[in-house]
Amino acid sequence: MIFNKNLSLDFLNKLAKDTMTSHIGITFTDIGEDYISASMPVDDRTKQSYGMLHGGANVVLAETLGSVAANFTIDQESQYCVGLEINANHLKPVKDGFVKGTARPVHIGKKTQVWEIKIFNSNDQLSCISRITLAVLDK
Repeated sequence: MIFNKNLSLDFLNKLAKDTMTSHIGITFTDIGEDYISASMPVDDRTKQSYGMLHGGANVVLAETLGSVAANFTIDQESQYCVGLEINANHLKPVKDGFVKGTARPVHIGKKTQVWEIKIFNSNDQLSCISRITLAVLDK
């Protein structure tokens, strides 16, 4: 497991309380050996005016997953990770249901990390792919 041993879904979901993450309904759903997943509803909080999932909501889900994942691979007593750049390709519109994102590392270095986040609709079709680059900073 690449994440800190004390990482749990309960902890992540409590950490998100009273943040944008909880405001738009993101819930952490799975932690694996090298990935973290979360779901997000496609509803009035996350749709744009044409009735589809807002691209910015996809990016919030992607940045949440990438940032959380990165911060739980480091020694949090002495370091923290912050986003430097994020991109997203919106591949398929989503009108309802939920989307599920999964973050996996591309590069975990001493000074930078790169994570890829794939977001799927309720039919397990890829709807968005994102990549985030984070700086690893000393406290």
